[in-house]
Amino acid sequence: MGTLDGKVAVITGATSGIGAAVARLFVAEGAWVVIGGRREEMGEALARELGGPASFRRTDVTVEADVEALVGHAVDEYGRLDVMVNSAGGPGHWEGVADIDLEVFQSVLSAHLGGVVLGTKYAARAMVPRRSGTIINLASTSGHLAGWCGPDHSTAKAAVLHFTRCAAVELGERGIRVNSVSPGVVPSGVCDYQPIRRTGTAEDVAAAALWLAGDATGLANGHDLALDEGISAGRSGSVSVSRAECAGLTTASGRARP
Repeated sequence: MGTLDGKVAVITGATSGIGAAVARLFVAEGAWVVIGGRREEMGEALARELGGPASFRRTDVTVEADVEALVGHAVDEYGRLDVMVNSAGGPGHWEGVADIDLEVFQSVLSAHLGGVVLGTKYAARAMVPRRSGTIINLASTSGHLAGWCGPDHSTAKAAVLHFTRCAAVELGERGIRVNSVSPGVVPSGVCDYQPIRRTGTAEDVAAAALWLAGDATGLANGHDLALDEGISAGRSGSVSVSRAECAGLTTASGRARP
């Protein structure tokens, strides 16, 4: 038997990366999965790969009507919603504080924070009547530690962490658990900067999401699960990381790890 046998899950940002890895693992563990994302071709391809237990609906998490329709599709198709994974997002920017473009800054907040808020809002509406469900938000080590990503990405992820706690306190009384996962900020696994000398993967994050989604974590609520190879615990006195190095690591990988 799978960990999620018979459960219904919605995953945003699931056309690639972490979201797609979560979708694959959840289907393998017995869940019915609704894939949300903006890239239709990739989303439809993933749904075909996963077969009958999966479906795709184009979703831009910055558009409230899209998120409402995504959750509504799951409820209409499967009769309920058991798990919501808010993993949509995008890259941040390395502008200094004095050079922040407010419109760009707000667009990052809208994708990372606004998407989590909307996903949680509509998941709660579906879950509260059944007094059951779990919501998992993708945060980041950069939400705990400044200097690893640009200020827009770090601010958005810090807000995701606190919003998760706010939602957990309110919804926990109604039988709904709300937790977050914080991957590390260096996707290329630059081992000199982390106690565990290996690169984290999308599959590592998916495994954490599966653990939080399952019944074994029934008392976990308002919790953030760090998957950052120990970076947030501190660093050795022999390691010094400059802002320029962090920016270079992010640029080399194409984007910051969420």
